[in-house]
Amino acid sequence: MTLSNTRTGTGFAVASMSFVQLGLAASVGLAIQIGALGTAWLRLAWAGLLLLVLVLLFDRARLFRVSRAGITSSVALGVVTAALTLLFMLAVTRLPLGTASALEFLGPLGVAVFRGRRLLWPLLAGAGVLLLTSPWQGSVDPLGVVFALGAAVCWAAYILLTQHVGDEVSGVAGLAISMPVAGAVATLVAWPSVFGQLTPRILVEGLLLAMLLPVVPFVLELLALRKLTTAAFGTLMSLEPALAVVVGLVLLHQVPGWAAVAGVALVVTAGIGAERAGAR
Repeated sequence: MTLSNTRTGTGFAVASMSFVQLGLAASVGLAIQIGALGTAWLRLAWAGLLLLVLVLLFDRARLFRVSRAGITSSVALGVVTAALTLLFMLAVTRLPLGTASALEFLGPLGVAVFRGRRLLWPLLAGAGVLLLTSPWQGSVDPLGVVFALGAAVCWAAYILLTQHVGDEVSGVAGLAISMPVAGAVATLVAWPSVFGQLTPRILVEGLLLAMLLPVVPFVLELLALRKLTTAAFGTLMSLEPALAVVVGLVLLHQVPGWAAVAGVALVVTAGIGAERAGAR
């Protein structure tokens, strides 16, 4: 891996994380209009439609060669993707973006810890969670914490299923199945709360949000993984909760206390350590 590739891959990874956090920050504004579930549904529905159209236009043959096992895995991935998106949107409407992102990050951290089998990292992460939630103060919305932890469980399942789909399905055909499934599941959950609130302007906002998250970040992650090792990529992605704190501060004016900053730092440190020690 050359220095040029490392720099390019790092740029793609940082850009991907930036688009994710910008998309989440922008989603908070739309959630005020149509609710957290409606916002998550709109993003997933547009993303599923966009990815399906792109694959049908440019890689149709590969989509029609997907095996039965690949279809089953992709459908399961779509269901988990919907649950992850819905739960996290519910979390960020109740918690600061940095806190919600750090709690959600416990999902991939748990997968990395399991693979690396090091006790230090879960202990650090546990200390970080205590600082983030500060249960002795009672200032953090407990339901928001539950939603974020539910999203963490879904993200862990998402990682394992994505890896399995990558083994079963070539190219992005798996996403052309999983994302429309995610949109359909989100429709079943969110449609009753959104019906009657949709306007042409909100539909356009949803399309732009779907581009910010997840369409563009996914493309950037693919480009990054072509330039970086998985360990380097995972280590970079461990910085996402810290980036969420910055985006929350700048765009949402969510000023974190010292305990929240320290908690995010501990979770990020645990993530970096676990990713570097883990295996596939």
